[in-house]
Amino acid sequence: TRQRELGDAGSPTQRGDSDDGSPGNLTLETPSATDFSLSLVDTNLPSEAEPELRSAIAKRLSKGAVFEGLGNVTSVELSLPDSRVGCYYCLFQQDKPLLETATTESVPDTAEYIVCFLGGSEKGLELFRLELDRYIQGLKTNVDGKEVSSEACTKSYLSNWFEAAVCPIQRVVNLFQEKLTFLLHAALSYTPVEVQESDEKTKKDINGFLSVASLQGLIHEGTMTSLCMAMTEEPHKSVVINCSGSQPQFSNAGSNKFCEDWMQAFLNAAGGGNPFLFRQILENFKLKAIQDTNNLKRFIRQAEMNHYALFKCYLFLKNCGSGDILLKIVKVEHEEMPEAKNVILALEEFMKEAAVAQTC
Repeated sequence: TRQRELGDAGSPTQRGDSDDGSPGNLTLETPSATDFSLSLVDTNLPSEAEPELRSAIAKRLSKGAVFEGLGNVTSVELSLPDSRVGCYYCLFQQDKPLLETATTESVPDTAEYIVCFLGGSEKGLELFRLELDRYIQGLKTNVDGKEVSSEACTKSYLSNWFEAAVCPIQRVVNLFQEKLTFLLHAALSYTPVEVQESDEKTKKDINGFLSVASLQGLIHEGTMTSLCMAMTEEPHKSVVINCSGSQPQFSNAGSNKFCEDWMQAFLNAAGGGNPFLFRQILENFKLKAIQDTNNLKRFIRQAEMNHYALFKCYLFLKNCGSGDILLKIVKVEHEEMPEAKNVILALEEFMKEAAVAQTC
């Protein structure tokens, strides 16, 4: 189920989670008292399920403080075919009412709403919590920028949450198929990507996929910045994706066994049509890349004083499937460390010799 709900309230608020496929919004006054109420503004939930959701959210709000723009995810039991569903809910403030039903009599000067999105499971929605937070923030721009038919625009925006926030990764997988390996490699190596001859939706999907698939935020910030600068400075290294034809075409693209194996994992999951599964695979892809990076760094520390460990480093790089990228990452991170730098130089020579031997 993919639903939404919008509601209105007054009293201390708190963060919570729910599961179902519906968007919703409940208006909420900044609480100074211990009591509050939630009133329905708009929903596409069945009539029997809406009071159940409102009750579940009210219980969560009564337990603590809620902060604008920071959503929560939980599980709720509702009178739906999938009785237990995931629920994302978030406090949203707006100077003018989102819908005409939220009149000046029912809301204060700055209206406060609880927006609820229901779909999948608690674990599935949690993977998209940051995307949903950004989607809620986009609601403010959507309402402020459209004076005409703002009610219709708001309902349309809320109803599109699943397609806009959850489905982009699935759309990218379906678009690229086997060529997804090039996109994974670009994300992992932090190589700049230029999308040409594409509509805005597809371009946004591709850039969003690259952002989620990259290791930014998972490895040292200074390393990521230096790696990005190093890749940008290398001539003709930007990957170009041309979407003018029925199938996207790549220029200057790279790949390796690691990315090819994970590409296959995505394609194997495509038959099930579960968009939450694609995001979980992408998170596992990044986790494995981080584990391999940490293992290599540990081997390098050992190799600074042990020649056998240097050989272990080489074997690891040769067999992990992503040695080309891992070596660049650790090279940037150990640039100022003489002992490690010597180990990395030796590994680069070993890898070059192995590559030459393979081509002969």
